[in-house]
Amino acid sequence: MPRRAALALPPWLAHALRAQRGPVPWNAMLRGALAGGPLLLVAVLAGRPTVGVVAALGAMLAGINDRPGSRRVSIKRLGVPALAGAVGLLVGTYAGEYAEIYAGPYEGTYAGQHVGAVALTLLLTSLGLLAGGMSAVGPVASGAGTQVLVAAAIGAGMPLPETGWERALAYLAGAGWLLLLRLLLPTPAAFTAGDYRFDGERDAVAAVYDAIATLLDAVGTPQATARRAALTAALDHAQDALAGPRLRRYASSSAERRLHAQYAAALPLAEAATALAWAGDAVVGRASEGPRRLAAAVRDNTVTRPLPAPSRSAPALRALDDALLAAAESFDRGGDANDDLHTRRRSAASVVRLALGTGGREYGLRVALSFGASAAVAQVLNHEHWYWLPATAVFLVKPDLGPLVSRVLCRAAGTVLGAVVFAGLAALLPRPEGLVALVAVSGALIPVATRHFAAQTAVVTVLVLALVMVGGEPQASWSRIGETLLACAIVLIVGHLPIPKGQSGGGVRARLTEACAAAHAYLLHILDEAHEPDLPGDRAARWTLRREAYRTLAQARTTIALSGAELPALARHTEGTDEVAAVLERLVDTTTACAVDLDDAGCLTRRHTEQLTTLLDELARHQRQAGISLPEVPGVRLRTDLTA
Repeated sequence: MPRRAALALPPWLAHALRAQRGPVPWNAMLRGALAGGPLLLVAVLAGRPTVGVVAALGAMLAGINDRPGSRRVSIKRLGVPALAGAVGLLVGTYAGEYAEIYAGPYEGTYAGQHVGAVALTLLLTSLGLLAGGMSAVGPVASGAGTQVLVAAAIGAGMPLPETGWERALAYLAGAGWLLLLRLLLPTPAAFTAGDYRFDGERDAVAAVYDAIATLLDAVGTPQATARRAALTAALDHAQDALAGPRLRRYASSSAERRLHAQYAAALPLAEAATALAWAGDAVVGRASEGPRRLAAAVRDNTVTRPLPAPSRSAPALRALDDALLAAAESFDRGGDANDDLHTRRRSAASVVRLALGTGGREYGLRVALSFGASAAVAQVLNHEHWYWLPATAVFLVKPDLGPLVSRVLCRAAGTVLGAVVFAGLAALLPRPEGLVALVAVSGALIPVATRHFAAQTAVVTVLVLALVMVGGEPQASWSRIGETLLACAIVLIVGHLPIPKGQSGGGVRARLTEACAAAHAYLLHILDEAHEPDLPGDRAARWTLRREAYRTLAQARTTIALSGAELPALARHTEGTDEVAAVLERLVDTTTACAVDLDDAGCLTRRHTEQLTTLLDELARHQRQAGISLPEVPGVRLRTDLTA
């Protein structure tokens, strides 16, 4: 044990060496191979290679966002960032032209070039502030913010003969082509179920039942907490898969209504399983067999097999048995459910509050400084490919790609590897057909490479360098390495700049505040039900609040984990927040156990209310120790005392 402790890596280095695991995404690789490469080939054959370069760039950036999920979700996940990227390309193109026109009267003099560069830098910095703030809203907004900045830098700096609107249309065509492939090509699961329209949704709902079974197997063991977190992730994924954009307000087919009913039937099962995990008493092995059979029925689009005999010795087991019977009835009935997926829609005001809150302000400021400083330095150096420097800084400053030092190390290593590989291939491959084939191969590798930032960087570097050469520019592997290292230095400096007291770690505090408010709202709802036992409880409202509480808590946990893997100079700003999240997690689990017991007995036991009071006191203490102030909904303690 002492030797293992001595060899333990610091968190910031361990994160850089960690990679995601999972099955090979063959379908995504096929889409990547059919996206940028064929578009570029058509453009080259038509004598317009630069149009193909822009289209392939749009397909490449869309491919980075092409993650597992339903087709409906991919419309938003790929389409919204692509639209933002087209706008950024349009803005960047005309801003770059304005800078050149402004410097025109002073051609050859320093004054005109300086004024034009300053105006362009100020515009890009302002765009970075806006896109950075909006990126704090969520994953899709983050992808849109990234693409708008990268495309703006490319539009302002890449020498292309096309006008701004032609570039924007070509960019949209590339991203749209990949989206069309995502919507039309079936996945392997479609051949099993016999219906390719909802294969992503079907896999997501089946994964929920599998996660419930896995949690039941882990009840009473140290793995129960991790399995409960996995159940939350599965429910979040299924909720997103079913709640994507649609032309009609309600599910328009029997197959889709059936999936909605199967998802709704999983919610009481998840509630009962969470209550069993909270109690900590191991359950009989057959308890997990029922959810597994339901998962197989969802995945294969078949009827359920006979379910195991019930065990009703405890409130949570009785709730599990009732939920299994209700689920089986729903499966056999074919699913006549409403379209309530128990999601809380964000209003425009809440989105603006997130963008202008502490997390949005902190991230927006760092993005603006990194993007603006990179653009300024690149123009001072007057390099032919100056747009690479700010475009690289945009990816480096994204916190959802990992801790800052991890991002920098992976970006530097990936760029060096990609540049060396391309330099060797460029000397051997015929032009342009060899470069077009290289673009197609790189596009196919992106879905696998996204599991590690260094691998993704290496593949993207090869792809971009190939596109640059097809567009008629010289080979630029070594300058790419130098500019990447310069961007790494700029982002490192900006990332460690001091900001006003109380604003450091704003992203973590914003997520924790959201999770705390959701947990209190959920607890208040259950206490209201306990105070009015004669009135029927609103199950839909309860499940909506429970889903919101667990979702926001998972987001806070992810943000805290990334912050904890930063260098000590940054990690110290969020010390103690992990303990706050742990208490919140126990509070939400206890609230779920209270809800199950309330349904069974009609009242809360003293054990539950004492546990709630203890957790609320512990939460307040950890908040003070961490030096953060989280909102407490008035009346929670009073209602807990009254219930006790």
